[in-house]
Amino acid sequence: MDKYMQRALELAREAYDEGEVPVGAVVVKKSTGEIVGEGRNMREQAKNALAHAEIMAIDSACKKLGGWRLPDCAMYVTLEPCPMCCGAIINSRIDNVYFGAYDYKSGSAVSVQKMFELPYNYKPEVTGGVMEEECSEMLSAFFKDLRARKKKRSE
Repeated sequence: MDKYMQRALELAREAYDEGEVPVGAVVVKKSTGEIVGEGRNMREQAKNALAHAEIMAIDSACKKLGGWRLPDCAMYVTLEPCPMCCGAIINSRIDNVYFGAYDYKSGSAVSVQKMFELPYNYKPEVTGGVMEEECSEMLSAFFKDLRARKKKRSE
């Protein structure tokens, strides 16, 4: 489990280095252990509200596996998914979601709402807090740096 979250953290670091909120995600084919999709937050770069790490990873996995359903797959993501990403996870039929940091402002797996427990036709299993400290530290550092840059510009 940690090796997949480690890869998600590497993708989050790439996003951080590009000035994006550092979120990374991978989709893993459980039966083979192969990473079949990867994504990182690219909203600023793409100028697109849909360019979340989870959406990018799902898109990548669908293209690799040749279909919109992702059976026998798990997602590892550094931040608890938002409502849009939870919807995409449900619609792609991902079996398991493992996330690192909790998002108490917009996390929709367990924090703000429990979207995977609502009466949708598909319910992935969710596990939060995987390598939580590492994931949270990167996010905290990013926002601290962002506030410092904004403060410096306003002086």
